Amino acid sequence: MKIAVDAMGGDNAPKVVIEGVEQARDLYPDLEFDLYGNPDAIKPLIKNDQRLHIIPTTDDITMGEEPVRAIRHKKDSSIVKAATAVKNGEADAFFSAGNTGAVLAAGIFIVGRIKGIARPGLTSVLPIAKPGASRHSFVYLDTGANAESKEKNLLQYAYLGKFFSESVLGVENPRIALLNNGAEEDKGDTLHKAVWQLLNAQDDLNFIGNIESGDLLYGKADVVVSDGWTANAALKATEGTAKMMLTLIRHGIMNGGLRAKLGYLLLKPVFHKIGQAMNTSTYGGAVLLGLKAPVVKTHGASDVLAIKNTIGQIHTMLKADLIGKTVDFFTDNPEVDKSVKSE
Repeated sequence: MKIAVDAMGGDNAPKVVIEGVEQARDLYPDLEFDLYGNPDAIKPLIKNDQRLHIIPTTDDITMGEEPVRAIRHKKDSSIVKAATAVKNGEADAFFSAGNTGAVLAAGIFIVGRIKGIARPGLTSVLPIAKPGASRHSFVYLDTGANAESKEKNLLQYAYLGKFFSESVLGVENPRIALLNNGAEEDKGDTLHKAVWQLLNAQDDLNFIGNIESGDLLYGKADVVVSDGWTANAALKATEGTAKMMLTLIRHGIMNGGLRAKLGYLLLKPVFHKIGQAMNTSTYGGAVLLGLKAPVVKTHGASDVLAIKNTIGQIHTMLKADLIGKTVDFFTDNPEVDKSVKSE
């Protein structure tokens, strides 16, 4: 299995990308990597070139560039060439920590959508914070690929999330919830009310109803479905709250005198364990589900651990044939969205 890697994407590329790839290469002997980027920048960083191949590129797509324009005009960029390799069957998956919009655009316009999928959804794996929960993470989509969604899209996200949860996280018959502004059936706007009825009518989905944003991290569902605007806003609010709490705790320790500092030293192993459990680097990158091959994006500030774990996530997707299962389902079940208003 071969992964096409955008070696130049990310705040700390190519150094962090190469380190993460080499660690993953050592863990997975059945993986090969094509590293797309500037050979002069990449080659000196490689400690062992076993199963690593450098594919030269001359263009760079920076974080601030307009995505669609960039992929149309910078054909020799690492993002475009890596995505094209997947399209042409020269690689099995595409990975990048670069410009999110450009990666999504390359996935949609170059790699291409699975037949029957109206709009691919950006899918994240998030940690569960509830002590004693039977699972450590859940699937959350669409986290920002589409600012607007229709009933058909959210229905398809439910199936995409289900397949991902089963194949990658190993969850049997995952519980699926709809993100809404209340837990009751009649909550939400017209779209969310209609989607509730639609999801509830599917016999092959374990739909458990609505979930509020305040309950996202409590393990009440294995898959949470939402339109991209709402899911992204809730995700950023959750991340912002977590950062604020860490800042307040740090400030309290540093300014709380000797007793606070001694308390911190005694509790340091506990803080470390909590930090590991809630570190998103542990759970891999965001996957653009609904495409003909895995396209996975990590945060621009990703560290070596995030790169290594994301490649592990891609390895699981390839081994489980997630894309093949998705293609087969939407080919064999064209009636899934017959009751939904057309685009």
